[in-house]
Amino acid sequence: MSAVAAAYEHLQEAFDAFRQAAENPLTSDAELLSVLTIGEGMSRQHDHLTVSTTAALQRRGTFAERGYRKPEGALTDLLGCDSYEARRRVVAAEQACEQIGLDGTVLPARLPATGKAFAAGHAGLRHVEVIAALLGTPEARRITDWQRAGLEEQLAGMAGEYSPGQLRKIGTQLLEALDGDGPEPDDNPPEPVNRLQVRKRRDGSGGTISGQFDDAAMFDAIATVIDAKAKPLGRDDQRSTGQRQAEALADACGFVLAHADHATLPDTGGRRPHLNVLIRLEDLETRARSAMLDFGGRMSPTSLRMLACDAAVVPIVMNGAGQPLDVGRSTRVIPDGLRRAVTARDRGCAHPGCDRTPSWCEIHHIWEWEHGGPTELNNLVSLCKVHHRLIHDSGWVVRIRDGLPEFIPPKWIDPEQLPRRSASSVSS
Repeated sequence: MSAVAAAYEHLQEAFDAFRQAAENPLTSDAELLSVLTIGEGMSRQHDHLTVSTTAALQRRGTFAERGYRKPEGALTDLLGCDSYEARRRVVAAEQACEQIGLDGTVLPARLPATGKAFAAGHAGLRHVEVIAALLGTPEARRITDWQRAGLEEQLAGMAGEYSPGQLRKIGTQLLEALDGDGPEPDDNPPEPVNRLQVRKRRDGSGGTISGQFDDAAMFDAIATVIDAKAKPLGRDDQRSTGQRQAEALADACGFVLAHADHATLPDTGGRRPHLNVLIRLEDLETRARSAMLDFGGRMSPTSLRMLACDAAVVPIVMNGAGQPLDVGRSTRVIPDGLRRAVTARDRGCAHPGCDRTPSWCEIHHIWEWEHGGPTELNNLVSLCKVHHRLIHDSGWVVRIRDGLPEFIPPKWIDPEQLPRRSASSVSS
């Protein structure tokens, strides 16, 4: 038996005894209260073990050898956690643990006092995250090295007394006191910020768009178009200003897509917003009840009828298991109809845990084309660039089973190699 396996066996025995003691009806209230504090201490020890092990694997280059450019992706697949949880562990590993320099020299932790408090159980994972964030701010970079080291030691000492939220507030106040003069005056105007964020809601019911344009010409061009299309349609137009402007932006984008040619916009997104109508086979003789858009999710029958008045309608017939019927083609280039069938089935990146939308994805031949793989629905899967690369480099295997893609992880992630599916495939 390996040392790790033996340690795990002892740990499991100790935990079982601890749980039995806690569940004993004769256990006093005081002892039950201590169960909570002891359990929190055990949780912090577990977090530190996870973080220190992550740091050790990073020093060895283990994740990179297995095809992962970033350790967050490896942790997400290995531990089954969300990406933000994986990122939290990676940040703690990079800040509170020893590192390896370019010449192979072992370097001390960037936050040594925080690392010691974390190892001793005085600081939790969230405390480490808060301290690292505070010392990474512009204010912290403006103070001297010895001031920053003193502040880090002070915050690490407070971690055992204050919650992460309280520690953040205290640290912010301490930083403001140390950085009393603030940033030096800058005679040069700041670089203009022009950004636009388009975010899809997780439930598929539309999304949000937000942006900022410091470039006056860019903003004026956008505002002029929206203003021209957002005028009230008459006295009976009860729409708010926000509603009229939102519909004006959609109208303007729809006009561009309707009148652009392939030389103007790329094939992936340069089309009129086609309507993928999902029709159950038994309902084919009745009427479509819902539609699916790449970004907007499902639509109500009312919205469907409105959009269908001026959109290309692509019927995708689904069988009883909710799978598109095959529209295979024997060429390597994925024909438009077949690409839409893959999109209708996979709803974006099919890799478990990924939420990339169809516009971010590529179509992958499961059985490679150069090795005789056909270009047909049961040999194609939708993958974002990151997971497309992982399929080729990291030992993951994808296959179609019961008409839906499923992924088999490498043994180092799951020794039993149990197949996994994306949430959209499970819920469809």
